[in-house]
Amino acid sequence: MHKPVAVILVNWNTAEYTANCILSLKQYGDENLFDIIVADNGSTDGSLMQLQKQFPGLIFIDNQENLGFAEGNNRAIEYGIKAGYKYSLIINTDTLIDEDIITNLYNHLQQHPEAAAVQPAIYWMHDKTRIWNGDGKFNVLSGTTFNDNRLPAQQQKGTHYKTAEWLTGCCMLVSNAALNKAGLFNKQFFLYFEDVDLSFRLRNKGYQLHYLFSSKMYHEAGVSAKSGVTKEGNLNPIIHYYVSRNHLWIIRGYGKPLFYPVNFIYNGVYYLALLSYLKLRGRNEKVKQLIKGLKDGLFTSKELIWPENN
Repeated sequence: MHKPVAVILVNWNTAEYTANCILSLKQYGDENLFDIIVADNGSTDGSLMQLQKQFPGLIFIDNQENLGFAEGNNRAIEYGIKAGYKYSLIINTDTLIDEDIITNLYNHLQQHPEAAAVQPAIYWMHDKTRIWNGDGKFNVLSGTTFNDNRLPAQQQKGTHYKTAEWLTGCCMLVSNAALNKAGLFNKQFFLYFEDVDLSFRLRNKGYQLHYLFSSKMYHEAGVSAKSGVTKEGNLNPIIHYYVSRNHLWIIRGYGKPLFYPVNFIYNGVYYLALLSYLKLRGRNEKVKQLIKGLKDGLFTSKELIWPENN
């Protein structure tokens, strides 16, 4: 009998983190339930060969170039769908588990066909008493996304899960049947907010999204975004481009025009403050990337962002 879950890891120069994630999945997960697919996004540090040597029994996809988080995952999801897997577990490489979350998430979707996807409570790696990401929400008035990071004991109300507005691509188990209806990640986003976009499209198809706060995992957060300590800081300047651009795309795609004036004022003040801070710190490349992101976020046509809708 074919295993129902394809666990998908996109690796980009993070062999050590990817290996540790795989080891934790194999240690705590029920391998009768899943296979692991590693999609390498054109790593230049020998990651692919290293992982293939360490884990010869896994499925490897060589994308040969950095396709971003969105399309990197899509290549593996497409492989999994064609191979007959029922579910795709999207999970970041800089994560660890210490319980069988795959079985927990799988059983939840089996019991809740109204849900297209489910995510666990994701705790900080460096502080396992605090939640990094809970159930995602979208404030249409301010045009901002956020999540409820209260601990499970503070959320318990006779159930072990909640309905969410969006789920994080850090870890979500999603039905491949639902993806066939809503589409995969939008590769135009490249990285950041692609999970929010997919979540909204799944909900637009009539599905629910669930947050299983009774199940947990741990995330270091931002490993691929770090570029080492330079005069620009330790965060790669390009991150400011994708975050600002894609944030504005989400507002334009899923916000309410009635609230656009408030969105503009609220986020305008935020981005102006961020630009001022970066300029004062001499982070000129980050300033450049942020301005470019705001420009592309506001003026890229919707036909280019969501071509399948036009």
